[in-house]
Amino acid sequence: MENHAQTRFQRRIVVLSVVLAAFALIVCVRYGLLAIQGPDKNALTTNAPVERGTIFDRNGKLLAFDIPKFNLAIRKNEVDPYSISDDIALAAHTLGVSTEELQRKIRDSSTNFVYLAKRLDVDAVKPLQEKLDKGQLSGFVLEEINGRMYPEGRLASHLIGFTGEGNHGLEGIEYKYDKELSGAQSETSRGIASRGEDIYLTIDARLQYSLENIARQAMALNKAESMFIMAMDVNSGEVLSYVQMPDFDPNTFGSFMESEREDRMSVYSYEPGSVFKIFSMASVLDAGLITPKTTYNCDGAYRRTLPSGEKIIIKDLHSYGILDLAGVLAKSSNAGAGYASDRMSEKDFYSRILSFGFGEKTGIGSPGENPGSLRDPATWSARTKPTVAIGQEVRVTALQMITASSAIANGGILLKPETVARIEDGNGTAIYTHEPTAVRRVLSQETSRAMITAMESVASLEGTGWRAKVPDVSMAVKTGTAQMIDMKTRAYSDTDYIASTLGILPADSPKIAIYVAIVKPKGDSYLGGQIAAPVLRDAAEAAISILGMPRGKSQSASHEGAVTIYEPTPAVIGAVMPDLTGFSKRQLLPLLLRTDLDVRLEGDGYVTAQTPLPGSTIQSGARIVLQLE
Repeated sequence: MENHAQTRFQRRIVVLSVVLAAFALIVCVRYGLLAIQGPDKNALTTNAPVERGTIFDRNGKLLAFDIPKFNLAIRKNEVDPYSISDDIALAAHTLGVSTEELQRKIRDSSTNFVYLAKRLDVDAVKPLQEKLDKGQLSGFVLEEINGRMYPEGRLASHLIGFTGEGNHGLEGIEYKYDKELSGAQSETSRGIASRGEDIYLTIDARLQYSLENIARQAMALNKAESMFIMAMDVNSGEVLSYVQMPDFDPNTFGSFMESEREDRMSVYSYEPGSVFKIFSMASVLDAGLITPKTTYNCDGAYRRTLPSGEKIIIKDLHSYGILDLAGVLAKSSNAGAGYASDRMSEKDFYSRILSFGFGEKTGIGSPGENPGSLRDPATWSARTKPTVAIGQEVRVTALQMITASSAIANGGILLKPETVARIEDGNGTAIYTHEPTAVRRVLSQETSRAMITAMESVASLEGTGWRAKVPDVSMAVKTGTAQMIDMKTRAYSDTDYIASTLGILPADSPKIAIYVAIVKPKGDSYLGGQIAAPVLRDAAEAAISILGMPRGKSQSASHEGAVTIYEPTPAVIGAVMPDLTGFSKRQLLPLLLRTDLDVRLEGDGYVTAQTPLPGSTIQSGARIVLQLE
């Protein structure tokens, strides 16, 4: 029995030896063939350096491109023991760090090859390169890699994003289109593409720059936590500006906090407040349950008594009396919006609000884009519908607000928003060009037109948004002031608000929508009509000038090139007093040079009242008082 077992063991040893010998023979043969044939010339190589694609604005303004960067490392087994102390001191001085810090990195590393610094600029490593060229700095290694440069610094930083280790995108467009930019999707017959694809954004860098300055000043003036300004082409869905404060410099993104780098435009959700009334009123209007002439008794509050005897009361700031659609929006009446919502079922109201894109991602935001929220009607209380109608119990993002407002402006079509205008390959051939993409129709053209007409009243002197008005341009406006939820008490805060204003212009033929939101202002006011509306006015002025939009009473002077300058019409007084309402101080200055009239300007901004009244006869020596706000 023992001999039989031993025989089986010997047979196994023989079989195993044969298998190993055969495997060794195959390896040797394969190695020999490779030695004779050389490497496969058709094989793809992943070691070839690939230049990352460039990012431009819609007009070809350079926003991001590749430059040489360097990693500094050391091989511990190759250092010169007699000069290492001086070498480390030189490296530390060049890097702007302490000698002890570099010594600790080298000492604490368990590997022979140690990185001392990464992604260094050419200028930063120049002193080290000069030493290496002379055969000095034994053991030190400068490793050239591809790096990223953002020539405009903070401009559109939250949209563009930045790259990190290996020059791969970490945030924004750099992350979302990393495959295209890195060339991973562009393989040629010779292997990996030598460079990535170029991306042209939809933003206008000139407008972006101007609106960022406006936002920065407004944030400081209102002592706000953060703020947003977005501008969108309402007929294409293309984002023309993507402004968020505080911002950051992607060239040195590591020195900024994550909260400063976060794309809050698409991640941060909040209750929008009264701006949301345009969507609730449009929903009821489009269903045919009200008309623009339907009136509501806005005597200071929305009131409703349930069969159980429970009373629901939602207060207004003032008693406004009888208001129609335009009046409800102009006065921003909670009562009017609440009574209008009573005419529609909860299920239909919920469905209509969702159709504007609320409760779902737009698809162009960051990977963590927030869809917002609106609870299912099955969980609503008796006061939820009128509360949602005034912009509470619903959470939205700034990106959703500008997208939904464009549907009201363009005739009722919800368009997919877009931040990329086109993509070109390394040869300059367009491989993607944006075309407007309709998601669905949410309103009829008649409802869209009626809403725009009603919103024009908000920008009148009787409306909450009169401070947003730009002279000689028809504007549809809606203001909002939203009380924020205190995350500790889960109740509405008495100190934290979001002030916002939406503008669509020109109202008679909508081209762009601009949305302004100021988060947690701590200045003189927190009301949207008082602090967000003037920001919208400044943003609209910038957009009109930069994008070349005409003014009703203005003469435009254009020349070949990128800049179009519009000269406002100066005020003129003849034998009859004209209506100077809305004229700016600049337009009024020629009147101060008149010696035959006593013209006095009180205040600053735009004319809101005048003496004498329009139509009055003017004689030489007459006193004219113009009040500006």
